[in-house]
This record gives sequence, C-alpha cells and structure tokens, in this order.
Amino acid sequence: MKLFRIAIGAAIAASVGALTLAAPQLGGHTSAGVARPAPEFRNIDTWLNSPPLKLQELRGQVVLVDFWTYTCINCLNHLPYVQQWHEKYKDKGLTVVGVHTPEFAFEKSTKNVKDAIQRLQIRHAVAQDNSYGTWKAFDNQYWPAVYLIDKEGRIAYSHFGEGSYAATEKKIQALLAEPFPAATASGAAQ
Repeated sequence: MKLFRIAIGAAIAASVGALTLAAPQLGGHTSAGVARPAPEFRNIDTWLNSPPLKLQELRGQVVLVDFWTYTCINCLNHLPYVQQWHEKYKDKGLTVVGVHTPEFAFEKSTKNVKDAIQRLQIRHAVAQDNSYGTWKAFDNQYWPAVYLIDKEGRIAYSHFGEGSYAATEKKIQALLAEPFPAATASGAAQ
C-alpha cells in the first residue's frame, strides 16, 4: 500500500511538472524568434473615442492593445498606467487601443461602457468587443492584458495582469526608437 501511495504521488508530481512546463509564460518580452503578426481588430461592436481603427493602417506606429473591462479591479488598478502612456507618448508615435471585452452580461451595454469611459476619464480609443472576436484573434485569456505591436505590425511584447509597468514602459520607448524600414513603409502605403 505504501508503494502504491508513492507511485500515485510521483505520478501527480510528474503531471504537475509537465503542465507547468507546457503552460505559456505570463507576460514579458516575446522574443523576435516567436514574434507573430498582430491579428486585426475583429467583430468590434462599437468604437468609442475614435473612428474605427485597423492595425494595417497603423503601420509605422507602435500600438498598445489593452484588454480590459470596467468592473475588473485589476484592470482599474492597471488603467492609470495605460492612461499615462497614452498621454506621454501619443505625439511620439504610440496609439493606445483599449479593447473592452465584457466578463459579465451587463458590461455589454454601450451606455455602461460610455459611462465608465467618462467616469474613468479615458481619452484613448476603446473598441467594444462584446463577441470576443478580437480577444479570440489574440488568443487572449486575461484581464488586463497588454500587447505591444511594433511598427511592422508584429506583437513584440505582452504582459498579463498587473505589474511590470517599468518594463512595459521601457519596451514602449525601445519600440518607438526603432526605425521603420522604408521598404515596409512604401509597401504599407500601396
């Protein structure tokens, strides 16, 4: 019986270890070897604070995509940093898009989202993603989640949850400092 318990314990430990190694890392820098093209905004119900945006049309700019919802305490704690980055870098080539993806049915109300935007003094673009189209396109699973898209349209960095604000801002600065290749710029304009 003791040998059976040891075998069961070892099997559980091996399973947990395998799942831990297979799990995606939370946040951090996505290395260039695994950078992927950013998916387009999909199935957006309503654009607030902005006309509809397309990532293809934002080539040459750095784009910060922030998945959030207005009743998530972690999102509310994280929001002042997103707002500061918008204000600090909007004239230097950063476009911030808050993708409001509801956790609860009442968060699907455009009026409720508009009220939250006003109450929270959000000035950057907000895409209302009630059907989770953009959420699914990004393979996102978290609130809040930040994706930084480089000037060529690739996801260059991501972070999930609160924290890593200094690292995220440092990455924003680095991406803004990168040149935009002329060949890509002329190709994007066609």
